Order: sequence, then C-alpha cells, then structure tokens
Amino acid sequence: MAIGQVLVVDDEADIRELLGMTLIRMGLEPHCAGSVAEAMELLGRNTFELCLTDMRLADGDGLSIVEHITKSHPSLPVAVITAHGSAENAVAALKAGAFDYLGKPVSLDQLRALVRSALKLPRPGAERRGADVDNPALPNAPQLIGDAAPLVLARQMIEKLARSQAPVQIRGESGCGKELAARLIHVNGARRDGPFVAVNCGAIPESLMESEFFGHRKGAFTGAVADHDGFFQAADGGTLFLDEVGDLPLSMQVKLLRAIQEKRVRKVGSTGEEPVDVRIISATHRHLADEVKSGAFRQDLYYRLNVIELRMPSLRELRDDIPRLAAAILARHAADGRSLQLSAQAEAVLQAYHFPGNVRELENILERAVALAGTSEIAVDDLQLTEERAPEQDTDVEGLPLPERLEAIERKAILDALERTRYNQTAAAKVLGISFRALRYRIQRLGIKQELDAKP
Repeated sequence: MAIGQVLVVDDEADIRELLGMTLIRMGLEPHCAGSVAEAMELLGRNTFELCLTDMRLADGDGLSIVEHITKSHPSLPVAVITAHGSAENAVAALKAGAFDYLGKPVSLDQLRALVRSALKLPRPGAERRGADVDNPALPNAPQLIGDAAPLVLARQMIEKLARSQAPVQIRGESGCGKELAARLIHVNGARRDGPFVAVNCGAIPESLMESEFFGHRKGAFTGAVADHDGFFQAADGGTLFLDEVGDLPLSMQVKLLRAIQEKRVRKVGSTGEEPVDVRIISATHRHLADEVKSGAFRQDLYYRLNVIELRMPSLRELRDDIPRLAAAILARHAADGRSLQLSAQAEAVLQAYHFPGNVRELENILERAVALAGTSEIAVDDLQLTEERAPEQDTDVEGLPLPERLEAIERKAILDALERTRYNQTAAAKVLGISFRALRYRIQRLGIKQELDAKP
C-alpha cells in the first residue's frame, strides 16, 4: 500500500517514467502530468505529499506551478528539476517558495534524499512521519524569548524557513542570536534528525580551509596520516551553518560555490567526487552587498547564499523583553538550587544599557553577576557596568523625526569608531562591521568628511 501520492510534472515521457518507478520503489504512488494544464487539473482533485516539476514545460514553466502551489496549497512541498548549469532558475524557484531543486541529469540518490526530507515535513491535520520535531518550548530546546514585534517577525520567518531547503542568510549584529536562529530552522525542519554542524569561517587558517571543508585523503599533504571527512561530509543529511561567511577568502569562495551548486565535494588528494546532501545556512554581521561592490565577496556566491534573508534584531530593539530574557538566563546559570532575580534598579539599568554585544553580552554580564551576588537578589553593583559600559544617553536625539534620529545615531557610531581607532578608517570599518568603501560613503553622506578635513 502506497504511503502517499506524489505529483510528477515533466513533458518528457522517459523522465516521468524514471521518476515514477523510483517513487514506486519508495512505496509512493506517482501521478504524472506532461503539462502545466494537466498539473493544475490533478492538483484540483487530489491530495499530494510532494510535487516534482520540471522548469521547462511545453505550455509554461515550473515556476508558475511553484507560485500556484505556494499560494493555493501552502502545506504542499514542491521541488523543481532544472537543466545543468541553470542556477538562476533554481534560485528563482527557491525564492518563489520551492522546497528544493534537482539538477539534470537527475541523481536518483539525491532524488530519494529529497523525497525522504519532504515526507518529514509537518502537514496540517496529519501526523508527522519519522521522529517528532523538537519543540522550542520544551526544556533545554533552543528558544527565542520575547514578544517584541521584531522578534515575533523573526520567529514567523523561522517557521516558514523550516519548511524549505533553500539556502538562508542570517543578518544581524554580533551576539544577537544568529546561530540560535539557524538551530531553530534546523530542529523544526525536515533535517531535524540529521546533524547540525556550526563553523566559524573566520577562525580557520586559509591554508587549512579546503581540507576542513571538504576533507582529505591519507598522504594528501604532510601530516595527513589518515583519511579525514570535512564539514560537508559531517553535515551530510543535515544542516551546515557557516558563521561569519564574509571572512572567507576569494579562493575558498569559488570552491564553496561549486560545492553548493553541484551538491558534490572532492577531498584534497582525491580524483573523484562524492555527493553530499547539505542545507546551507550562513550568517554575517557584515553587509555582504557592500563587500560584493568592493570586490571582497563574489557576486555569484552572494546570490547563492542570500536566496532568503533573515534579519535578527539587536537587543536594543527588544528592551521590553530584557527582564524576561534575563530571568531565563539567571535560571540557567543559578547553582545550588538558588532562585535568583534582578532588583528593580538592576532591571532598569539593564533595560537602559545599549548592549553593543547584544544577547551574548547580556549572558556574560549575568553569569558574572551570579558569581558575585551575595544574596538571591542581584543588585546594580553585581552587574559591574563601568562608566565606559554605562547606558547610552539618547536625549540629544529625542524629539527628532525618525530619519534624522537614525542619521544622528549612525553619525555618532562612526565618530566613536574613528576616535577609538585614532581616525584609521580601515580599522574603524572593521570595528563597525562594514567595508572600507561603505564607511567612506557614509562619511561623505553624513558630512563627517568636512570635520575630518578640518582637524589639525
């Protein structure tokens, strides 16, 4: 007995037959259509677990089917089949809401992996196949705590992204929870039973990058005493999270792009390639679009990684949630069964503080406060917020219209960074997490250049 029905849309009979036979062997019941019109008719009178569609059809294209399913059957995953080298078509389909894509000629191993992943997705009113998805509300599961509007939007986006295999780029300041967001996408998606591998791209020496990412064979270089799997192999069947992807050198960007497009990797010292089934989620505090303009980041890789963008808000945007978030952190760090809480004054100080390090900094402050607190109540002194770390004073911008207020804040941040780096613009750009070119543009736009020119 078939465990589900799959819609196959392709105008080539031999492709329909190949896909259909593979699905039957997996215990599924294929329904085949040779055109957009036939596909629409079948969608109107059947309930499917998955749709596989070619991108080029006689009476239209697969993108129209993706768009129709996304709008009219949002719980139905749809995957597209694209011609070799048609990366733009695959990206367009993913942006339109496709679950995943396959290249031609179709790899049956990749097809089976895609189908298995799609069948694990939750369907409204139906029991999920496979293991239960991790519930973020459960103890010890990753959570995004708070009810502020920016965080609610991020949670909604994460829920949507968990139903896709599309590459995701997470943007946000350092310490704002980008890895946590990536983990949530993973544990709530079809790959939850697979590994989640997190990599800090800025922490790997350039000479070791290829080996660390793709693995190596024994004897490939001095010190390679045994075969070694890389990050891609370790994440096979799961998610590879590339943190600070903007730190990758151009030479590595080329190799990463090929691995993502071909879904195959070659170990250092090997003559053959091996398939990998990995979802890529990347993160950066940099503005990669500016890096592309300056030539520091490849445009083709940028478009591959930035298929869907998720922005994580800074802690400054979540001030009303700080007490609740702090309570959760204190409960996690409390030792010997102590019940710790913030004094009213300490809570007010934290809500007024500007948190350049975001949630990571809040964690550090509270972890230290737990160790210093002599009672169950954490006082202001336990927080050890020095004058340099004192709350920002925003009185100079209060009352200004929003555009002028934002410009004033941006201007102050740039001037502070320049002063800290003794007006070395290259160093200041690194402090601000933007490219030198982007900083130079902002200095010109905000009228800071005249001030710098007037300095003795």
